[in-house]
Amino acid sequence: VDLHFSSSLVSTSNLPCWLVEEFVVAEECAPCSNFQAKTTPECGSTGYVEKITCSSSKRSEFKSCRSALMEQRLFWKFEGAVIGLALVFACLVIVRQRQLDRKALEKVRKQIESI
Repeated sequence: VDLHFSSSLVSTSNLPCWLVEEFVVAEECAPCSNFQAKTTPECGSTGYVEKITCSSSKRSEFKSCRSALMEQRLFWKFEGAVIGLALVFACLVIVRQRQLDRKALEKVRKQIESI
């Protein structure tokens, strides 16, 4: 059996340099400008980008990143949604409990009247 794997090997030349070599952050994570949002594909996923310089090839590239401020906003939005849902369900529980209490009192009242 003669197996040839040469056609299935992945070339690293089309990969970003930060995936295959060490890099240094040249510019910290910052929001993409309007121009960058239209021209830099890395801005698409998070809306934030950092400029990096790869160590061995000395190439400068942009890398998508997650901002601490963005993460904090997402966290508080999530917390707000959870608290909002908790309040809605707490109100539903209170309303349902009152309905069940009224039904139980009505049942007891009918039992007492039938005696």
